[in-house]
Amino acid sequence: MMIKRMVVPLAWGLTVAILGGLSTDLGPWYQALKEPFWKPPDIAFGPIWSTIFILSGVAWVAAKYCTLDAAILSRLNILFWVNGLLNILWSVLYFRLQRPDWSLYESVFLWLSVLAILLTIKKISPKYSLYMLPHLIWVSIAIVLNWDTVRLNGPFT
Repeated sequence: MMIKRMVVPLAWGLTVAILGGLSTDLGPWYQALKEPFWKPPDIAFGPIWSTIFILSGVAWVAAKYCTLDAAILSRLNILFWVNGLLNILWSVLYFRLQRPDWSLYESVFLWLSVLAILLTIKKISPKYSLYMLPHLIWVSIAIVLNWDTVRLNGPFT
């Protein structure tokens, strides 16, 4: 039974990580961007996102154990998949389409999706909702980093 509850969160994490990674291009265009002095090194992003996805998956699985309310579990599933799509879309907008300005607008929806997940899990288990805090904090930092990148390099066409 435990494995069954872990399948969807595991599939979500792997799908988002793989598609997000494939959408990320650190080629010449990205290397030419002016970056804020405080930006973490590129090598840090993989471990940070991996940790966030693991913690988010733990929160999701734990929430499944803490409630049998089908409506809440359905909402949580939808929220996680929407969040995953928004994560991937951000990478596509920023790296593939080379539009950090568009990804900045999209990141507001990404942030709201993380907040919605956190608040939904909080209804089930305040303790496990804390596992979503790193995701919310990191997306908040990413929004500021995205804004600084647009400010330093815009306008984009």
